Amino acid sequence: MTKEKDYLNAPFNDAVAAIIKGIDRDVERGEDALMLGLGIVMLSSTFAPVAPPHLLLPLVALTFALSASFARKNYHSMQRKLLESMAQLEGHDKIILHPIAAVFADYPMDSLAESFNPLKNPKRTWKSALGGILINPLWMPIFYVMGMQITEEKNLGALNRAIMGVERKVSALSSPV
Repeated sequence: MTKEKDYLNAPFNDAVAAIIKGIDRDVERGEDALMLGLGIVMLSSTFAPVAPPHLLLPLVALTFALSASFARKNYHSMQRKLLESMAQLEGHDKIILHPIAAVFADYPMDSLAESFNPLKNPKRTWKSALGGILINPLWMPIFYVMGMQITEEKNLGALNRAIMGVERKVSALSSPV
């Protein structure tokens, strides 16, 4: 599978529509990855009668970590492709797409190495330690990567709202009065 450099290689006459369609597809892909991870975690309780907690709980944490990691890489890829696509556009089209680009500026995402480092995320570390103390110490890694998952969902939700706003604006501009 070849890696796309931007959103302008879709067969659309309108560059803005091609970018919106491409980024919307990528947002759906990120949301699907997060929901898949959540669904697998929800199904993990079916294995509780046969799998011991010292085996099952790390697998739950790993599932959250993998789905959040995929969503994060997808988010960075969307940002890169949007910036490369917008560099090829003229002023009016850039203004139309500015709300989407603003989401990437308002919700910057650290690299995966920084996200997995508990020393660089003291608030998330504190919350996961507190949850582990209150429930079970084996749950601390689960709470930590669950915090990553929640952050990814929040950012993709903001991006989805921005895309819907731009789609409404584009449809209002193109519809005859």
